[in-house]
Amino acid sequence: MDKIDRAILSHLQKDGRMSNTQLASAVGLSESACLRRVKKLVDDGVITHFSAQINAARVGLGSSVFVRVSLERQTEDQLRLFETAVKKVPEVMECFLMGGDVDYLMRIAVKDTSDYERVHHVLTNLPGVMRVHSGFALRTVLKRPRLPL
Repeated sequence: MDKIDRAILSHLQKDGRMSNTQLASAVGLSESACLRRVKKLVDDGVITHFSAQINAARVGLGSSVFVRVSLERQTEDQLRLFETAVKKVPEVMECFLMGGDVDYLMRIAVKDTSDYERVHHVLTNLPGVMRVHSGFALRTVLKRPRLPL
């Protein structure tokens, strides 16, 4: 990946809807060369998808809950069962396997505390879950949608 690829990524992170013509002009390439580079970035898995960023509060999901999950056992089968099941919970926005005192850290998007109570019941019934610790975000101080390229 060279500086032109990084420039392409930087521009697309700022505006994923920009046209190929605009992008090519911004990075100093012909349109065909720019399109080839973007396709290669997609084919190589550098660009994983294009999406719209949505204001969660405007669609009724203004509360974020950070959840730490400990499993009963950390066997490969137990991890796989949990990970397969958690992918089916639509409110789970991110889930990370952790090192340290808990097994998983998740960010959950919900309407409010009552809505989270419903999701909490789902989470506690996932395969292998021994303990769930929840923390409610009071407000977002910083949320970077772009990587520092």
